[in-house]
Order: sequence, then structure tokens, then C-alpha cells
Amino acid sequence: MKRIVKSKSMATEETHLNHALERAGMDVVETDLGEYIVQLNQDRPSHIILPIIHLTREDVGAVMHRRIQVPLSDDPRTLAGFARAKLREEFLRADMGITGANFGVVETGTICLVTNEGNGRMVTTLPRVHVAVMGIEKLVPTLEDLDLFLRLLARSATGQKITTYTTLLRGPRRPGDECGPEAMHVILLDNGRSRLLAGDDAEILGCIRCGACLNACPIYKSIGGHAYGDTYPGPVGAIVTPGLRGLHGWSELPAASTLCGACRDVCPVRLDIPRMLLGLRRETVRTEKTPLGLRLGLKAFGWIAPRPKLYRAAAAAARRLVRARAREGWVRRLPGLGGGWTQARDLRAPAATTFQEQWTHRQQTARATGSTPGASAGGAGGAGVRRQQAHKPEAASGAGLTPAERAGGPGGAAQHPPARRR
Repeated sequence: MKRIVKSKSMATEETHLNHALERAGMDVVETDLGEYIVQLNQDRPSHIILPIIHLTREDVGAVMHRRIQVPLSDDPRTLAGFARAKLREEFLRADMGITGANFGVVETGTICLVTNEGNGRMVTTLPRVHVAVMGIEKLVPTLEDLDLFLRLLARSATGQKITTYTTLLRGPRRPGDECGPEAMHVILLDNGRSRLLAGDDAEILGCIRCGACLNACPIYKSIGGHAYGDTYPGPVGAIVTPGLRGLHGWSELPAASTLCGACRDVCPVRLDIPRMLLGLRRETVRTEKTPLGLRLGLKAFGWIAPRPKLYRAAAAAARRLVRARAREGWVRRLPGLGGGWTQARDLRAPAATTFQEQWTHRQQTARATGSTPGASAGGAGGAGVRRQQAHKPEAASGAGLTPAERAGGPGGAAQHPPARRR
């Protein structure tokens, strides 16, 4: 076996199978379009469903132009055509196809693949050997159970009633079959799942990898998938990664959450993700020594926060200090505990006035003029909005904003641009 084609598989990413096969002298090609671009760019996926959501179409065109010498383009149809031509050659000469599996049915021995590109069917029918790698948590008892999960997965992942290609496989080619592999092998992966099943977070093994929690999470939308450092990003990754790898070395992931509950609200299988994140935080405090600076900082905050006057004074002093370091609205370096943030990204400078100051000013203005607070457009923050528009007229029309900010995309939901990456 020399040439291998792969369909999307998080289990093989988790075990770094591609690197192992390449070290053994084999040629491995990803055939999911997003994963193919990730491989060409020597990058990592940043989303469970959309591996290259962090790249623009111009980025994709530049990667394909540089790595496979196709004409430079930013047209999605043209780029997909280039990839189709290249991958068809790989399909036809492959010795082995490797896939993941969305589900495995115990009752019938059926492997289920769910895709929207059709590459999964090419990988499982053209090569002589098919290998399916799946976590042990992907097993469901019966075909009736599979029917339920397929509907949940498609609607939560891509908003479809059913995905374009839903493939059910029960073995290699039989006598009389026109296509299919000569041999089929199914690998059930544990890799820490049994240990996770025995713990307090066994519930997370019910995740169907739809990506809905990532799309809802304000932290993921601000920092992206690469910040999680491993195969599984987002709220589910903040539980799965420590569960599979161990909490040591991954204890920061459960803290990457506001515990707002958006992930729990959109989860199709109703996983209580905030509860599990809190449990991992408690375990971190119990088993790991918290740095002295962080302990002192948290104690100081706990003492100041219940005292409104002191809290406002401290916040005002901190705001002035941070704004003093800002250049063109961004802070490039922060001292002390803030230095960890600005090592990799710039920090947006705080506003010149707080919400409370804007509200007080608005109330005072209303009393002085005899108008009614709240009658004008803009709600509670109307005074601050009006001041910003008077200072910067293009704010009302959206001119000068990035497309993501105008569309309310990642980082734009609160009408603020995301932190600049370096």
C-alpha cells in the first residue's frame, strides 16, 4: 500500500494518523475540500464542520496557486474545479481509502458516513482496501436509532433535512457487485474514552460532532478554533480534550467559557456543557497549584467587587492606564498578567466613558432640557451612540467598518471588531 486517499475523520486527526503514515513512506491525500486545503497549507482545521472557516477565498486561491500550480483565482467554482481535477487523479490510483464514521450500527454491523461532497463514496469504492476509523462512542444500537441521529446531525450542522450523501456500508465487495473494496476493516478507537466514560463527564461522549455549540459560543467566535490547541475546538473541545489527554497541560481550556449557556441551548442532544466545564474548573483548583499572582489577583478582585465605590475607582484607574498605552485605538503590550493576551494579539482600547457615565450624563441632560429619557433612538446607550456618530459620521452608515462588523459576524455581534491577530 503506497497511495492513500482519506475522507474527513476527526478520529484520525486525534491520533495523528497522517503523520505516522507519511513517516512510513506512504502518500496520504485528504479529499474533503476543506481538509485538502488545510493539508496543502500545512495548517490545522479550525472548525468541526468547516475546516477552513478561518481562510478567505483569496487565501484559498493563493494556497492552491502556490502548492499545486493552478492559475490564481478567488472564484469558488473555479477553485472547486481545480480541486476536483486533482483529486480525481488521486482517487483513480489510490491503493487504500481511509474514512471516519459518523455512526456505527451494532444491530447490523453497518457503518454510516455523512458528507455533502461525494468524496466519501469515492474513497470507499475505488481503492482496493477501505479502512474505517471511529471512536467507540459512535456506536448506536439499531437502525431506528440511526434515523433519529441522522436527522439531528444534518439539521444542527448544516441546516439541511438530510445531507447530500448518506452512505451505509456493510462490508467489502461481494460476488456480482460492480464496485467496492476487496477488503474492509473497521477500527474502534478508545484512546481515553473508557476512562472518560468512567468519570463525571461521561455525558460528553454523547456529542454527535455537529458544531452547533461552536457557532453559538462567543469565546470561539472571538478567538477561533486554533486557540484550543488540539483536534476538538470550542466548548465541546474544552471538555473532550482534557478528558482524553488528561487535565494536566489542558487545564486552561475549561476556563475558556463565559458559562452563558448558549452551547447547552443549541445542543441537539442537550449536553449540559456548562456543568461539565464548572466541574473541570473545580478539579483544576483541587489538583493543580494555581500561580501566586493569579491567586492574589482573584482575591483582590473578590474584595473590591462587592464595594461599588471602590470598584468604580479601580476600574477608572485601570481604564486610564490602559488607554495611556493605546495607539490608534489598540494596545500592543500590557504589563504583568495582561502580557499573556498581548503576546499574540492586540487589545482593543477601552471606551473613553463607561456605560454608567453615559447613562448618568443622559439622565442629567434629560432633566436639564425637560425631555424624557429613553424617548430618543438608541435606548440606554443613546447618548453615547449619538456622541460617537457626531464624532465619526460614517458610523451610522457602516462606512469604514469591515464586512464582518457590518454583517455582525465573528467578533461583530457586539458592534466591536475582534482583537487584531499578529
